[in-house]
Parts: sequence; C-alpha cells; structure tokens
Amino acid sequence: MKDLDKENDIVIEENTNIADDSAKLDDSVVAEENAAEALKKLREKLKKCEVEKQEYLVGWQRAKADMVNARKRDESERLEFIKFSNERIVSDLIPVLESFDMAMGNKETWEKVEKNWRTGVEYIYSQFRKTLSDYGLQEIDPINQKFDHSLHEASSYEPVNDQNLDHSILEVVQKGYSLNGKVLKAARVKVGEFKK
Repeated sequence: MKDLDKENDIVIEENTNIADDSAKLDDSVVAEENAAEALKKLREKLKKCEVEKQEYLVGWQRAKADMVNARKRDESERLEFIKFSNERIVSDLIPVLESFDMAMGNKETWEKVEKNWRTGVEYIYSQFRKTLSDYGLQEIDPINQKFDHSLHEASSYEPVNDQNLDHSILEVVQKGYSLNGKVLKAARVKVGEFKK
C-alpha cells in the first residue's frame, strides 16, 4: 500500500506541478497581455505628450518672436519720436532763420554794415544753421526740379517757350524746410507753364 500511496503522491504531485505550470502560464499570458496593454497606453500617452510638447514649443517660439518684434517696434517708435520730438521748436525757429536770411539778403545794405559786426552776425548765423541742421532741418532747394504739391507751393505760373520747362520750378520765392525728411514748410515757388 505504501507503493500505491507513493504512486498517488507522485501522480498528485505531477498534477499539482501541471496545475502550477498551467497557472504560471496563465499568469504569464495575463501578465504579457497586461504588459502589452500597459505598453500601448504608455505609447499613446507618450504621443499625446509629444504633441503637447510641440504645441508648447511652437507657442513659446511664437511668443518669443512676438516679443522680439514688439521690442523692435518699440525701439523704432522711440527713435521716430526722438527724431521728431523737436519738430515744434525747430518749426518755431524757422522764422528766425528767415529773418537772418532777409537781413543778409539785401547785399547793398549788408555791405554797408561794419565789417566786424557783420562777421559776428554771420558767425552766429552759421552756428544757428549748423545747430538746426544737426537736429535734422534741411532746406528744400527745388530749382529746376519738377513741381511737387507735397513739397512746393506755387505762388505763380510763368509762361515758358521750352516744353522741358513745363511744370518745372523757375524761381524760389520763399525757401522751404524739412525735418528728417518730413516737410515742415513748403517752398513757395514760381512754376513754368508751357504755352503752345
């Protein structure tokens, strides 16, 4: 009977081993299925994170570019403001400049003034012009140019025989001035008009 019990124990043990192996196989299959499912979920999550990362990167780059552009625009506007911040005072000084021109324009009277005094006034005048020029004031000298309404003001139209002089500026009646390219005072001019 002992032999039979031993055989039964062996059979039971083998069955138990088979059951354990079967359970191990079932557990490993389940574990592999769970691992595959978990890996699939992780890959999906990784893809989602990569998409979000790309969106954040693009958004950050766009915000950085907007910031750089805003700084450039601000700097440009600041320089433009500085460029024309003196416009009012320079405009107010143009009549003084014109008074100098008028006083020195009458050659006959100007030559009669004492030489030392005349030299001093001419020096002051040149300093004044240089200072205004340093701030961007330029004289508009349109002689022999074509008439342009944005730069010139026609005081009269003079008949001309040469067709090339049609709508050309023949004479400057009063000088014009611009500040950094912006017209402050249009030049008053006589314009040629061709008559057939």
